[in-house]
Amino acid sequence: MTTVLQATDIGVRVGRHRLVDNVSLTLASGELMVVVGPNGAGKTTLMKLLTGEMAPTEGAIRLDSEDIRALPAWRLAGKRAVMAQATRLAFPFTVVEVVRIGIDSVGRSLPRAERERLIGEALAAADITALAARNYQTLSGGEQQRVQFARTFAQLKAGRRSAANQVMFLDEPVASLDLAHQIALMEAASGLAQEGVAVIAVLHDLNLAATFADRILVMHRGRAHATGKPAEVITRGLVADIFGVDLVSDAPGSGALPVVLPQNYARSRATRGGS
Repeated sequence: MTTVLQATDIGVRVGRHRLVDNVSLTLASGELMVVVGPNGAGKTTLMKLLTGEMAPTEGAIRLDSEDIRALPAWRLAGKRAVMAQATRLAFPFTVVEVVRIGIDSVGRSLPRAERERLIGEALAAADITALAARNYQTLSGGEQQRVQFARTFAQLKAGRRSAANQVMFLDEPVASLDLAHQIALMEAASGLAQEGVAVIAVLHDLNLAATFADRILVMHRGRAHATGKPAEVITRGLVADIFGVDLVSDAPGSGALPVVLPQNYARSRATRGGS
């Protein structure tokens, strides 16, 4: 697999505080990496550095072997798509118009029929075909998230003709989604990875992370605390140390999802004689 994204000893300092401290990572084409960690661990700041939204005060970031800070905006648009935590729109765009923004940034030269096909594919991937004509501002938070995922999906599909090595950045993409749509969105992201797109996502749900990630990066106090395959990272000891909760099920090779519960829950449940 081709290394698409590489960060070397990156860090950022604001005043006396190091928001990200000496983090290195690589992301290959076709790989889905999930970044996890408690609140304030530096996950979103790391994503802003990796996308080029924020410049590191130290270290280097290369996207497809080029310094990300040297790439013009039009080339970045073809190489990477970003779904931020929250995106507010000041104008009453319809859902289709929001998704079309992703295509217009890189795919204006595509035939109209091809652009419309990509929009339809993106709407279907996010399960929002029925919302196509709706005003984006009237949608629920979860529906808006799915629209933004469709926009990034469409952008990558449209940019594929001009950029072979692409990255999708997802910052807490399932935060407002119901369980079915959380799984559906991650399945769609995983499908892009299977097509060769490198995907990196910030998630809080360790169960989803363990289910979909090829590798997991654990951030803690601005540093990369651990990285590896889900079975290597999501262990009872790490979850207790970093998140302060008990990992109720972590049987390797069982095929079962890990179940994360607050500390003392299992003990109190046993005391109550719960079923």
